[in-house]
Amino acid sequence: MNNLTLYGWNESLFQLKQTSPYKHLFHGRVSTVNKTNYEVVTACGLLLCELSGNLLYGRPSFELPCTGDWIIYQPFDDNKGLIVDILPRKHTLYRRKAGAVSEKQAIATHIEKAFIVQSLDANFNAQRTERFMVQALEEDIEPVLILTKADLEFSNHQVEEALKHLTRQVTIFYTSILSPETILPLRKFVKVGESIVLVGSSGVGKSSLINALCERQILLTSEISSSSGKGRHTSTRREMVLMDGSGVLIDTPGVREFGLAADNPEALADMFDVTDFAKSCRYGDCSHVNEPGCAVVAAVNNGLLEEHIYRSYLKLRKEAWYFSKSEHEKRKRDKSFSRIAKDAQRNKRR
Repeated sequence: MNNLTLYGWNESLFQLKQTSPYKHLFHGRVSTVNKTNYEVVTACGLLLCELSGNLLYGRPSFELPCTGDWIIYQPFDDNKGLIVDILPRKHTLYRRKAGAVSEKQAIATHIEKAFIVQSLDANFNAQRTERFMVQALEEDIEPVLILTKADLEFSNHQVEEALKHLTRQVTIFYTSILSPETILPLRKFVKVGESIVLVGSSGVGKSSLINALCERQILLTSEISSSSGKGRHTSTRREMVLMDGSGVLIDTPGVREFGLAADNPEALADMFDVTDFAKSCRYGDCSHVNEPGCAVVAAVNNGLLEEHIYRSYLKLRKEAWYFSKSEHEKRKRDKSFSRIAKDAQRNKRR
């Protein structure tokens, strides 16, 4: 038997369930997504579930269940069920689907915090942290930066300098699985019933960190490749783990590329400390590139805003703008096709 409140079930989710035509059926949370089925944590145990035809063929791929989704199911056999509805999502971490212009992919949903995991070796990259932060803040998910392998030699000054423009919006932990005292503050940071997704590149130690937080070997781990110096893909799927008496951790495969799927490009100004300067621009719709009277460009030229931060801001804003514009056009096309289909159906009835 499982206590679903430990997995995040609450009154708000109960109220959402009451709006479903299937509210009389059972509910559970997707813990793992396989190619053709879903592992679902329920009050009665772990079930292996499939999608109903209405869901499978009636929704775009990014709306199909992902790890963390709360679903309603109909049991039909021992340890098996049929997913008939998905409760509305809140706080979903998306990324742009690889190779696509405007399609997005749900990584995990109903998330309170995103642990952005980077190791203090050659993997460390402030720009990668920025990308994860932008996407987390887009969905009101609290970003937390976890710097692993703190037992290695590294320049604390260089790390702090690289991250100083982000520290206002992100909590930072320095950890090493070889030093349990560095794990304890992070373990206390996880609250009961809270859901946390871990994201980062291969080899940064996400699975090892989860094992350390849970104080037992739950997930497989592997060594760094001696030939390439890069981490092997230990995690091959998104997987939910329950900490004893605490919250839920969601492990994810390492990502080489994390494309933005942000709908509000202008929100990046706050994260990069551009907003205060932008208030003094001559034009209200200033793009902060080459307009006369741009206070942001002036701040860069006067050394008040570091150029590498300004360049990161422009790059991510352009990427987010491109995605949101493509997404908007895609929605317009979908609406247009929907109207045409409805008109054709009406004409056929006549």
